[in-house]
Amino acid sequence: MAEPRGLVCVDVDGTLVPGTSSCAWVAAALGHEAELVAAEAAYVAGRMTNQEASVIDARGWAGHTEAEIRARLETLPLVDGIAETVAWCHGHGLRPILTTLAWTPVGRMLAGRFGFAAFCGPVPEADDGRYTGRVAEHLDEYGKRDFALAQARRHGIAPARCVAVGDSRSDLPLFAAVGTSIGFNATPAARAVATHRVDGGDLRAVIPVLEAQFSSV
Repeated sequence: MAEPRGLVCVDVDGTLVPGTSSCAWVAAALGHEAELVAAEAAYVAGRMTNQEASVIDARGWAGHTEAEIRARLETLPLVDGIAETVAWCHGHGLRPILTTLAWTPVGRMLAGRFGFAAFCGPVPEADDGRYTGRVAEHLDEYGKRDFALAQARRHGIAPARCVAVGDSRSDLPLFAAVGTSIGFNATPAARAVATHRVDGGDLRAVIPVLEAQFSSV
């Protein structure tokens, strides 16, 4: 199989998940939503690192099973057009991946459902199918960028041939590292630095930008 001619990096929370985050969606079912939402707001404002926010959220998972979390994630609200956009990427020689600070169970679920080729994320610690309330592996916005660039190198793709689709603070280092960045329903900070801005409830709205970016290759 030929190597992909480009990489499409897609964020999860605020991008594929509208109006909330995957963490908050799970926290609402587990009973620590208020604490988690406050931590996420502190992260967005720059008052807390993602590592600190992850520690707070992980505590709320303590004692819950992997099956329980997976079932909750299956009800996660998502924008329209994800499957179609991923299929378009595969059909045009592009490698779609998830670049996210959402927990790895989120990335695993979305990759399995829609066909994303890879995903990253912090790892919640689990023992014998039950979460311990600790973080096994942390990830921040720079690790998210580094994951995407490592994926590009692995497939011989120059950063100029990478597109990042995201909406907020955690996307800024990646936006700065790739050739094209799309602020999808983005915050003012992300909109200010994105090379393109797209709004709406359907991910297929980014396809015209992808077509223009890769039309000459």
